[in-house]
Amino acid sequence: MTTFTGQLERVDDCCWRIPRDYKPGMRVDGLIFADERLLEQLALDQAAEQVANVACLPGIQTASLAMPDIHWGYGFCIGGVCATDPAAGGVVSPGGVGYDINCGVRLVRTSLRVDELNRRLNQLVTALFHHIPTGAGRSGKYHFTRAEMIRLMATGVPFLRERGLATDRDVECTEADGCQADARPEDLSDRALERGANQCGTVGSGNHFVEVQVVDEIVDEERAAVMGLELDRICVLIHSGSRGLGHQVCDDALLRFRDVPERHGIDLPDRQLACAPIHSAEGRYYLGTMRAAANFAFCNRQLIMWQVREVFADLFGRSWEELEMELVYDIAHNMAKLEEHEVDGARKEVCVHRKGATRAFPPGHPDVPHRYRSIGQPVIIPGDMGRASWVLAGGPRSLERSFGTTCHGAGRAMSRTKAARHAGGKEVCRDLQARGIIARARSWRGLAEEQPAAYKDVDLVVDVVHRAGLSTRVARLRPLGVIKG
Repeated sequence: MTTFTGQLERVDDCCWRIPRDYKPGMRVDGLIFADERLLEQLALDQAAEQVANVACLPGIQTASLAMPDIHWGYGFCIGGVCATDPAAGGVVSPGGVGYDINCGVRLVRTSLRVDELNRRLNQLVTALFHHIPTGAGRSGKYHFTRAEMIRLMATGVPFLRERGLATDRDVECTEADGCQADARPEDLSDRALERGANQCGTVGSGNHFVEVQVVDEIVDEERAAVMGLELDRICVLIHSGSRGLGHQVCDDALLRFRDVPERHGIDLPDRQLACAPIHSAEGRYYLGTMRAAANFAFCNRQLIMWQVREVFADLFGRSWEELEMELVYDIAHNMAKLEEHEVDGARKEVCVHRKGATRAFPPGHPDVPHRYRSIGQPVIIPGDMGRASWVLAGGPRSLERSFGTTCHGAGRAMSRTKAARHAGGKEVCRDLQARGIIARARSWRGLAEEQPAAYKDVDLVVDVVHRAGLSTRVARLRPLGVIKG
């Protein structure tokens, strides 16, 4: 992979262009949403070059896009977005989704205020850490037979509702009602099923977490009221995905795609962009298995939330309903979805790849739950565990500028290896404690890799998407305690 050597052209204060003539094979321009404060980070890895490479994909529409949390990833950069047109030979690429299919976040609000929690925070974080499985390879208390796994991956969160592990509101407030249609779990390999059998309801490792937060700033009072967010109210943010099952689905697809581009006459600038025409057998296979993994991930976060509710109820001696522990929204990060968008004045169905990027549909969009349709789809942007996270709503220009997409987080500023060299886990834990934040992790190394210094400042990243019209700031949440793998 080569480093980007071109000159970015300013489009406006929040957007920069890689012109189509930067390298042979580019079919469209590259567009990166960032401001001058974030541009310095772009020079540190190959992410901008990846934006140019994605512009070479067959059937790509309008532009190859990147959000301000951009950093290097497999094939696509993290924060990479592109839409391809199936009718124009458009392709689907596993690299445009990533290994952690439907990695996403889920925000739960409570009726508790920060002064009710302070003296019990340590007890709460410890209970969450002991009750909810975290760490690589960890299995949980929910076990499913092969037949049950097939049903779970075919129907998503509604399957858990049948079992009394989800409510009607939980389903409604999950993206796509917690189910990607046309999933094909029967096409998953035995290895994928084996890896997922005991992992639904577990956090995993890496940047995944359960975090106790407090609303410390309200920017848009009207939207915040609709979401039930109030100053000093305690919330819980859950970040996890499809675990080993999704990783195996991606591995299996990449193996199957190995010679597909050559067979279809597709010339790629990077082998990690392996792809297949959407309507080909391989394209249909990947979309079907990816959707199955996505439904698994929706269920994983639902079961994690169910365990969080159990911990709160046990500690505070009240049911989760009495504590008003309602789901605000659950949103996916790593997906490829067939959606209808306006392109060059015409409505068409396109396959939107969002890798480390998330939907941000504006007010009135039919895919936004009815309770939020007047304000726009809730958008949840986690930051690092030492600073803040943000709740936003779909912005007024998201459809025209980014196929209804915004950033998914702060974005890494250091590799995991560099972060571990920067400060050790014990040092990170002490620093967080000095800020009033309690952290529990399975390993000191894992804590070091995820330290606050390893990430961009989420306030700067969110400011860019707000000014660009991709999403609108609603509320800022400050971390109090976190559990990690």
